[in-house]
Amino acid sequence: MKKGLIVVIILVVLAAWAGMGYNGLVKKDEVVKKEWAEVQNQYQRRANLIPNLVNTVKGAANFEQKTLTDVIEARAKATQMKVDASNLTPEKLAEFQAAQGQLSQALGRLMMVTENYPNLKANQNFLDLQAQLEGTENRITVARKNYNESVMNFNTKARSFPTIIFAKMFGMTQKATFEADAAAQQAPTVNF
Repeated sequence: MKKGLIVVIILVVLAAWAGMGYNGLVKKDEVVKKEWAEVQNQYQRRANLIPNLVNTVKGAANFEQKTLTDVIEARAKATQMKVDASNLTPEKLAEFQAAQGQLSQALGRLMMVTENYPNLKANQNFLDLQAQLEGTENRITVARKNYNESVMNFNTKARSFPTIIFAKMFGMTQKATFEADAAAQQAPTVNF
């Protein structure tokens, strides 16, 4: 009778331990999803600002058509790329990051063009939109940082013993993080 009770107690303790391990992974997975949604939110904010910025700049000056076209095309490509939070593979994240990187590069060229056109800088609407865009880029950076931290917490928990047992059992695989673009290794060149 005592052995049966001891076995039942051990099984109850093991079941509770397994449940806590699984629930901890689920909570961390939900944080990763929430942080990914914030990254997408900030990219969407940027995509929404661009048409206003482009229209203001169009009305204020006649500048390089190619730069404008690059921004519009990069925005279109970046907004078409969707990555589902439940499928954050390194490949999908790399595709998403490449599309966003092209948009960042195009916006960088647009900002450099403004240095060559002082009348653009005098336009208060342009300055306001430029400040909003810079703020959005900062928000994207923070959102990506928060996402990477949540992924690190999830991956650490999912790879730690004994939680790794439950992670594998329930198919909870490691999440991919954002990494710097290869182009980010070189500082942009500004020519006047």
